[in-house]
Amino acid sequence: MLLEGIFAPITTPFYSDERLYLKKLEFNVARLSLTALAGLVVLGSTGEAVALDDGETREVLSTAAAAAAEDKVLIAGVGCESVHATVALAEFAAEHEYDAVLVRNPSYYRPQLSDAALLHYFRSVADRSPLPVILYSIPKFTAFEIPLEVVTELAQHPNIIGLKESSGSVERVRGAVQATRLAPRRTVRVTPIFEAVTGRMLAAKAATSGNFISAAGLASGGDGGVALAVAPPAPAIKTRTREVGFQVLTGSAGNLKESLDAGASGAILAFATCAPQACQEIYVAWKEHDDQLAQDRQQHIAQASDVIGGQLGIAGIKYACDFNGYFGGKARSPLLPVTAETRSEIESLLARIRN
Repeated sequence: MLLEGIFAPITTPFYSDERLYLKKLEFNVARLSLTALAGLVVLGSTGEAVALDDGETREVLSTAAAAAAEDKVLIAGVGCESVHATVALAEFAAEHEYDAVLVRNPSYYRPQLSDAALLHYFRSVADRSPLPVILYSIPKFTAFEIPLEVVTELAQHPNIIGLKESSGSVERVRGAVQATRLAPRRTVRVTPIFEAVTGRMLAAKAATSGNFISAAGLASGGDGGVALAVAPPAPAIKTRTREVGFQVLTGSAGNLKESLDAGASGAILAFATCAPQACQEIYVAWKEHDDQLAQDRQQHIAQASDVIGGQLGIAGIKYACDFNGYFGGKARSPLLPVTAETRSEIESLLARIRN
């Protein structure tokens, strides 16, 4: 699976009594699917994955998959504290045609989570997961990061395709890119313009082609009835192949351009959930080698992304979604909603970054 471009880790909307609000989830997914984003991450940290029970997790995964456009790469956050639970969710994600799974490192039993234990955890998940695995290192929540030595070894696994690096450090991104540069290269399917080909895209084309009735079948009229005119099958999707190595994605909007310069192939950004266009503009300018424009676009979101995504967290992102035309709402308890003063600050920061 190709992991290039900007991915939005969507929020999980709730009713006022904290039940899942699935209709709002559908709306958010459908609207984000209309943007130029490369894909969506369902139940990452921004989706409050750790605040959902197993049944709710499966409801969110299935609802989001049904609402997503077929050309968007769909990544499921499935990381749990045990191999067993993580694999079970990876299997569920595969049944709903996700393209890859995002797996954070376990963290509760930190004193016993040695490098050997982490290697065992991720290798065991990758051995049994029906979908490609993306490692997820987010030390501000788990209280420690996946060591680069562990990442280097895991990059050799045939079913581990990348890393989401959410330390906020460009040097850490550069280090991960350098440490995995000798990882085995994989051949992936891409569109003629080198964008990702998703499993849902291929399944949709196959389903359309499956409705075709041959000329002989039309002539016979089946059981003797009148033959009906049937539209020919849709043309097969045109693809080509491309070789990719281990792919590193940054999780920091504040230094997106610098991370791309350091070798990141793209980014999974909480700020892209409320301001997808602003984040996409940085990536497009960088991709087109317009360094000055990329830097200007980076500066354009610098303060807003730092305050909303970095300092205020989930509650800030959710209110920013409300302000920019998506459904955010309140975070689940014990996270507190933003205050009236903070709402005014968010509105001021986003005044020139609306989508």
